Amino acid sequence: MSDERLALAAEFPTTSVEAWKDSLEKILKGAPFEKKMVVKTYDGIDIQPLYTKADWNADKNPSGFPGSAPFTRGNSAAGRSIDGWDIRQVHANADKSVANDQILEDLERGVTSLILQFDEAFQNGKTGNEATDLAGRGGIMIYSKEDLTDVLEGVLLDLAAVSLEAGAQSTAAAKMLKDLWADKNIAANQAMGAFNADPLGVLAATGALPQSVEEALSDLAALAKDTAANFSHVTAVKVDTSAYYGAGATETQDLAIAMATGVAYLRAMVDAGLSVDEAAKQIVFSFANGADIFTGIAKLRAARFLWGQIVKASGGSEEAQAMNMHAVTAARALSKRDPWVNMLRVTATCFAGAIGGADAITVLPFDHHCGVADNFARRIARNTQIVLQEESYLNKVIDPAGGSWFIENLTEDYTKKAWSLFQEIEGKGGMAAVITDGSIQAQIAETWQSRLKNIAKRKDPVTGVSEFPNILEEKVERSEPDYAALIKKINDASETIATLAVQGTGATANALPAHRLAEGFEKLRDAADGYAEKNGSLPKIFSANMGAIAKHTARASFAKNFFEAGGIQATQNNGFNTANDAVAAFKESGAEVAVLCGADGQYDEMAASFATGLKAAGAKKVYLAGRGEFDGVDAAVGMGSDVLGTLQELHTVLGV
Repeated sequence: MSDERLALAAEFPTTSVEAWKDSLEKILKGAPFEKKMVVKTYDGIDIQPLYTKADWNADKNPSGFPGSAPFTRGNSAAGRSIDGWDIRQVHANADKSVANDQILEDLERGVTSLILQFDEAFQNGKTGNEATDLAGRGGIMIYSKEDLTDVLEGVLLDLAAVSLEAGAQSTAAAKMLKDLWADKNIAANQAMGAFNADPLGVLAATGALPQSVEEALSDLAALAKDTAANFSHVTAVKVDTSAYYGAGATETQDLAIAMATGVAYLRAMVDAGLSVDEAAKQIVFSFANGADIFTGIAKLRAARFLWGQIVKASGGSEEAQAMNMHAVTAARALSKRDPWVNMLRVTATCFAGAIGGADAITVLPFDHHCGVADNFARRIARNTQIVLQEESYLNKVIDPAGGSWFIENLTEDYTKKAWSLFQEIEGKGGMAAVITDGSIQAQIAETWQSRLKNIAKRKDPVTGVSEFPNILEEKVERSEPDYAALIKKINDASETIATLAVQGTGATANALPAHRLAEGFEKLRDAADGYAEKNGSLPKIFSANMGAIAKHTARASFAKNFFEAGGIQATQNNGFNTANDAVAAFKESGAEVAVLCGADGQYDEMAASFATGLKAAGAKKVYLAGRGEFDGVDAAVGMGSDVLGTLQELHTVLGV
């Protein structure tokens, strides 16, 4: 065997970043490099088009090794290469029987742990009989240990971890699960799960707690103390930032909020008598990831570094510095319209979670915003993880992002900015203080407004909604359960949530709104559908295409994409050679507005006659696809236009 190495780049001359930039500037033809090639995030971080060794000093090994402090590269030296990550599926079907069937199917087909989402009645300390308007909304109708037994019938509770999502009633839900373990003769050291007490997260998300913050933190600490003493494979506390992220938080805001919340819980547990090590091991961090793979990876890596430093500074051991991390699809990234595209989005979020080193991953069903997920959507969500793990082998490489100049650089940027914001929150009195005074909500709202501007201009496109909409595609709708029938089936039990519910003086705050990136455009689509129901067809815009297809097709396609994002159907034709022909076709189309589509040279010759003719024929608005000002043209639409604002105005004109 030859010892010679194959040098693939040997025949190519070496180059420098400066030489590359010089070549690029020729292609840009004078356009600013910073404007065209550098992307600025909502955190104010510049994403460069190219990263080199000079952008990250690996000599000092700032990210360490997998399985050791600072844990940037993961909690285990073997990564997830041995057992893979925990595939954790969420269950929220109101019907206990259906939920049980779905749980058993999931466990038989690859899911390794469960999330049980309790309904709004339970989370408000009520049974379904006491709060019929909340029964079954947003979760399973579980109000007693007997109900929980029904839901988990057939589940091997010493093999499958059960994670509870019960809002402010986490202590009551925990008691039910502990009693169930006892009934099933599951030894305390064999029970697996998470009680997920997260009062600050609940306060921020809902705007209310049934007790004061101090009382809630005291209950959290008591639950953690009992869990640490008796259940070695169960955690009591959760830091869930999904409500903040759903309201529009940036990656560094998300990280800072997580750290500040974690510190508040750590203090409460230590004050209750737990050691720092014991307290840190009781916390699970849950992060929502959007569809941007690289930001998701960097955020998770930065989270581990930050928390490790906090626990270290608090006196915790190296083992305790390792973060228990759960990654979940961000609901804000998913669309209700054309939800099939969500299959791609959730794949990206799962990929980021896996490469970012999450211990457990939850993929939301593609029809998440259409109602309770059906079996097909749940299967796709489950199999997305299984395919990435068992066929793409994402878990087989230990920290594949390690050493990437881009990812390492972005991780460091997130770490620095998040730490600065974390210190700011601590300086204001901590996480409870900034939730109560509304300052963190205001900061996130400001970020959301910045995000909205880019969504409106399609600088942040939403595929299938603001870009490439299919307005004639049949909507995905899910039928609601028969809540009244389910309420009649509620078990009679001596001990229910009504007897276990947390009582107290109460705490209030400004609740965070749950946003979706697609919501502005989808609101227009909903209005257009309402218009169609009343009038028999969608609102229309006439495409006044000029000349041959080769001349107008590019801008006609742009215009169709532009206006149909608002549910306004663009009529199609092969083009017109004269204004009279276009006007005649406009009159027959039934449209009330029109858009001129052609080449720049055609506009100079024909735009004014087309536009004035269409106006004389009754067109309420005449748009031009491209740039230019001509008689009769009300507005030009092109790249960088405020698409959402234009469509909202047009809806008003058309009476939609």
